[in-house]
Amino acid sequence: MLYQVREAQRAVLTPVSGWAEAMSRLYSSPYSPFSYMPLATRAAAGFELLHRIGKEYEKPAFMLDSTRMAGADVPVTEHVELALPFCKLLRFQRELPARLVARQDDPKVLIFAPLSGHYATLLRDTVRAMLPDHNVYITDWVDARMVPQAAGNFHLHDYVAYCIEFIRHLGPQVHLISVCQPTVPVLAAASVMATLKDPAQARSLILMGGPIDPRQSPTAVNDLATSKPFDWFERTVIHRVPGRYPGAGRRVYPGFLQHAGFVTMNPDRHAQSHWDFYLDLVRGDLEDAESHRGFYNEYNAVMDLPADYYLETIRTVFQEFRLPKGTWELPFEGKTMLVRPQDIRNVPLLTIEGELDDISGVGQTAAAHDLCTGLAPSLHQRLVAKGAGHYGIFSGRRWREIIYPYVRGFIADAAKPRKRKPS
Repeated sequence: MLYQVREAQRAVLTPVSGWAEAMSRLYSSPYSPFSYMPLATRAAAGFELLHRIGKEYEKPAFMLDSTRMAGADVPVTEHVELALPFCKLLRFQRELPARLVARQDDPKVLIFAPLSGHYATLLRDTVRAMLPDHNVYITDWVDARMVPQAAGNFHLHDYVAYCIEFIRHLGPQVHLISVCQPTVPVLAAASVMATLKDPAQARSLILMGGPIDPRQSPTAVNDLATSKPFDWFERTVIHRVPGRYPGAGRRVYPGFLQHAGFVTMNPDRHAQSHWDFYLDLVRGDLEDAESHRGFYNEYNAVMDLPADYYLETIRTVFQEFRLPKGTWELPFEGKTMLVRPQDIRNVPLLTIEGELDDISGVGQTAAAHDLCTGLAPSLHQRLVAKGAGHYGIFSGRRWREIIYPYVRGFIADAAKPRKRKPS
């Protein structure tokens, strides 16, 4: 019922938002006489703020049309490498000129974007930084409300299976980077492949800001998951997709609820940000205003999550801690597999955490090192980014200037030929 109420609210706000946008232009366009009236700038700013608060935010584009390599701009095009019902594997194809053709052999990197409410474009800055030095692929998860029920349900173990299918598709030279939520299923995928002695095991594994062991430095996100009984989540946050979408009738955790949860974690910060945006428009500070638009175009664009996947993540990861306890069993290729990170032998591991991360506290990701006991000490590396919050470990200045150079060096070292330890 809540989803239907949300859709009714959207139906009301959409024309109001459109009207506010038109009024903002009326008071700001140099071709409009209203823009020369007293207080026109304040009126335009107020209407634009109303427009942005009431508008519906669609999935943004990556907008990565080129990258800079060896002093030249190299065109980049997006290709769907592999399409599954709930996820597309995207490739950012660099159209290399003849003098750079040898760079086709740059390390192959697969970035696992979170399936946690926001689109993969949240990692735009991650991809942008990596493109000059790597062949980059990313998981582009599909909004669950857009997946017809005929595609079936999607569980946490299906996520692990998707990871393995993508890794196998790209081959044994691929380097894996998982950001936030996918650290758990990606580590599980690497573990299952190691247990099976799969010849397509990855070349290296980088886990960034994820809940490998949420018992370490618990945050407000972890507290919510443990303070409520499991059936509370099923009763309270799971709803069915309304009839106007392809996935009508599918049980989902709606993106608007996820978004509301994130906003309520820091309501004062978001209110201040919107007020500052209004003042920037009044003052004519267009650069800061555009920065605000860019951030909230991404932050406010949300997607629905499959209900089974969401609920199993709550139980398996945040309530029963099955991965760090060694009790996580999942179905794979007709058998039940125990997730055994200790079976990983030849995949160098790097964990990255933000000192100020309020979503995955310091120590939660690094817990992977204690689980991967089959790795030699030389294959373990840990980085804690000073002054970085959750988003700062994969986006922004600290990512570009501190974290990415470390990641680039780690991948370069892992890509060098080495004698592999017997599995």
